[in-house]
Amino acid sequence: MSALSPELEAFRARVVAFMEPHVAEFGQAARLGLSLDDDVALARRWQATKAAAGFAGLTFPTEYGGAGLSQIEQVLFVEEEAARGFPSAYFVISLSMPIPMMLRYATPEQKARFVPPALRGEQMWSQLFSEPSTGSDLAAVRTRAVRDGDDWILSGQKVWTTFAQYSDYGVIVARSDPDAPKHRGLTYFFVDLKAPGVTVRPIRQLHGAEEFNEVFFDDVRIPDAWRLGEVGAGFRLAVETLMIERYTAAADETGFGPPLDALVALAQETQVDGRPASQDGRVRGVIARAFATQQALSAIHEKSVLELAAGREPGPEGSIHKLVGARGRREVAICALDLLGADGLRFDAGAHPRPKTDFAMSWMDQPTLRIAGGTDEMLLNTVAERILGLPQDYRPDKAPR
Repeated sequence: MSALSPELEAFRARVVAFMEPHVAEFGQAARLGLSLDDDVALARRWQATKAAAGFAGLTFPTEYGGAGLSQIEQVLFVEEEAARGFPSAYFVISLSMPIPMMLRYATPEQKARFVPPALRGEQMWSQLFSEPSTGSDLAAVRTRAVRDGDDWILSGQKVWTTFAQYSDYGVIVARSDPDAPKHRGLTYFFVDLKAPGVTVRPIRQLHGAEEFNEVFFDDVRIPDAWRLGEVGAGFRLAVETLMIERYTAAADETGFGPPLDALVALAQETQVDGRPASQDGRVRGVIARAFATQQALSAIHEKSVLELAAGREPGPEGSIHKLVGARGRREVAICALDLLGADGLRFDAGAHPRPKTDFAMSWMDQPTLRIAGGTDEMLLNTVAERILGLPQDYRPDKAPR
């Protein structure tokens, strides 16, 4: 990262000085072989350690336990955290989506009750938007919220809820007015995921992990005081939540999956037709394309960071970052598995967390990247409309009547 001010460079140095003594306890090497439960427990301790040192919730107000800094400091911190393999992913949802929305819309009493424990790692939060028949079309959710005096009765199902099995609370959007136009009939709440009537069912993934969940709500009672925003404003608040989330991607400058250096090392160690694979034109082509992609992603990343440093929001280039990064990961993973041959078929489903050089894991994760965080089709529309200036895609639900 270039062009950082002396103040930001000093902040980065302070972050590094804080992190280095904790690498042995919380870094990637310390986590290898842990069960998911144990890794989450380690993540809670790491979050508490950050909070005690004043590094949790860097952008949050100081009165609620934050540091009152800007997004640029947050990005720099996450860069250093990721480089050391600390277990920070479990709190990304909590601190990048629900808690910022609580800070914007909850009462002062609710903020004081919920924000500090989340920063200390004592509570985890989920985001409950997707449903079995509702993904990209967020306004089509079917989970119902029916008013009952000072409460709401919540009924329905959510799916793909990250780490819900460990979460204490969540933010949820539900249909409160089935007769209103679909974008206006939704309301936004926060909900106790340990309440009677809530059932969390983990989803076992191809590689054996259980990071996602189905969550069922059977007549779950929510007080109206736990509504965020106005009745019927749920779609707007849900979109606002997703816009906040994009800042968490700004720290990823190289895309998804194992680093390119791992593929280069593998190509140098593997023989193809009696010579190193790194001398094979096909392999060199993959490496060259991956390098060019990495440089482009780094440029997008740096632009986003500099936009934040200048007090501006990053633009729609993040859509290109995710789209290109995911496609590049697929090509690199396929090339690596081809070089590994039969060894590429070996996979330890119980290993956790995965080492950064796990190409089998990268390949198995690839299909989900076409959907998670916005489908390829949606991202291409964003690029077409907001960067290239092309006409908007036809939307039957918005067509003139």
